[in-house]
Amino acid sequence: MSNKQDTREPGGMDVTDLRRSATGLTLEREELHEDPFKQFEAWFHAACDTDILDPNAMSLCTVDEEHHPFCRTVLLKYFDARGFVFFTNLASNKATQIAGNNKVSLLIFWPTFGRQIGIRGTATGIPTSETLRYFLTRPRGSQIGAWVSTQSSIISSRSVLEAKFDEVKRKFADKAVPLPSFWGGYRVEPREIEFWQGRKNRLHDRFLYTRQDRGWAIKRLAP
Repeated sequence: MSNKQDTREPGGMDVTDLRRSATGLTLEREELHEDPFKQFEAWFHAACDTDILDPNAMSLCTVDEEHHPFCRTVLLKYFDARGFVFFTNLASNKATQIAGNNKVSLLIFWPTFGRQIGIRGTATGIPTSETLRYFLTRPRGSQIGAWVSTQSSIISSRSVLEAKFDEVKRKFADKAVPLPSFWGGYRVEPREIEFWQGRKNRLHDRFLYTRQDRGWAIKRLAP
C-alpha cells in the first residue's frame, strides 16, 4: 500500500504520476545553425514531415494595461529573416494589448519530438498589401468568417454568428470577398529564440540565441 498522503482538496485530481519518456533525440552546439531562422526552418520541416496536427500552432502571450498576462493559440502563417507572421481581427484583445505593449512572446511545442521553441520580441503590424496577399489565399469561408466576428466581444448565442455569416455570404454571393479594414497581420521580430530539446532524466538541451549588433550569440542554458 502506498504511503503517499493525499493532500488534494475535495474534487481535485492528482496528476503527478503522469510521465512520458524522452524521445532519444539530442541537440548539440555543433549541430546548430548560426542563423536561428535556419535552425527554426529545419525543425519546422521535421514537424511538417510527421503526422503532427497543426505544426504551425503557437501560443502568443501578451499583457493588458494592468500587466495581466494573456495567452492564446494562433497560427504561424509564414516566417523569414524578418520574423514570424500571424493574422487576427485588429479590434481583438490581442491587437489591443499589442497596441499598448508590443513586447510579446511565442511558444511552439511539438510533443512528438519533445521540442519547444520560445521566441521573445516585438510585434508590429504588417502593410495592408502584405495582408491582402495572404487574405486572397484563404478559403472563401474563412474570408467570410473574417467579416463576421467582432472578436473577443460578448455575444448572446452562437446563432448570432451563424446568422451574420449567412448575411455576409449573401452580400458577397456574386463577387470576391474584400479584405476587411479591421483585419490584418503582425510580424514578431525576435530578440531571443530558444530551442529546447527534451532529454532523459529531465536533463534537457537548451540553446538561446540572442540578437547582437551583428549576428546572434548562442549560449547553452541549464535545464
